Amino acid sequence: MIKNKMMNAMVLAFGLTGGGVAYADNANPLSDAVSQGHQLFTAHTFGGPGRTCESCHHAGGQGLTVLPNGVHKPSIAGAASYFPRFNPKVGHLVTLEDQVRRCVAGGLQGQPPAYDSAEMRNMIAYLTSLSQGKTIDMGGRPHE
Repeated sequence: MIKNKMMNAMVLAFGLTGGGVAYADNANPLSDAVSQGHQLFTAHTFGGPGRTCESCHHAGGQGLTVLPNGVHKPSIAGAASYFPRFNPKVGHLVTLEDQVRRCVAGGLQGQPPAYDSAEMRNMIAYLTSLSQGKTIDMGGRPHE
């Protein structure tokens, strides 16, 4: 019960409740958001031709991936620990939300979720869960 109350307090503090929706004491909106984010990551094409995030980032984003064209993709476990970061290719600071939108538009050829959407909140909750216990290294590099 104490853990649930602490999680609910964290969710309220980090704004993951979906716009001030009230939840019952036994609900765990953070866990629900992580679960829904995992589902989006592994199964949703965002309206693209059939690829999902897991098409490029195997094992739910936790495994190293070599694409059929030979391109290596690092694990994204820990991604939330090194964003925001400066991207010299685009010439500005990039947030994790920016990166999700870039990957969905480019890699998946889909419609990126809006910054303030439930889809984006759930994706960020899931990706952040993959960083649990990782050292924060803002501006760092993906871990191979």
